[in-house]
Amino acid sequence: MQLIAIGLGGAIGSLARFWLATGVYAWLGRDFPWGTLLVNLLGSFLIGFLAFFLADRALAVEWRAAIFMGFLGAFTTFSTFSLETIALLQIGEVTRAFLNIIVSVFCCLLATWLGMILAKQF
Repeated sequence: MQLIAIGLGGAIGSLARFWLATGVYAWLGRDFPWGTLLVNLLGSFLIGFLAFFLADRALAVEWRAAIFMGFLGAFTTFSTFSLETIALLQIGEVTRAFLNIIVSVFCCLLATWLGMILAKQF
C-alpha cells in the first residue's frame, strides 16, 4: 500500500511541477530558470512546513510516504536536500551542512556536465 501511495503522490507531484513551471515560463520567459527556481523554492518551503507541522500529528505512514517521498520527491528533490541540510545545522553539524551544500551543488553540476559530454559520444 505504501508503494501505491508513493506512486500516486509522485504522479501528482510531477504534474504539479510541470504545470507550475510551464506557467511561470509562459509568464516570465526562459531567460533564467524561473520555473525550476520557483518549484524548488516552493518545494523547500513545503517540506520544511510539513515536516514541522506533521511531526507530532497522527498520520498514517502511507500518507507521509505519499506527501514526502511521492509528491515532494517528484515535485522537487531539492526540497529533500534542503531539509537534510537544515537538519545537520540544527544538530550543530555546521561543517557537514556546508560540505553537503558545496559537494551537492558542485558534484551535481559536474555530473550533469559529464553526462552531457558522454551523451555527445553516442
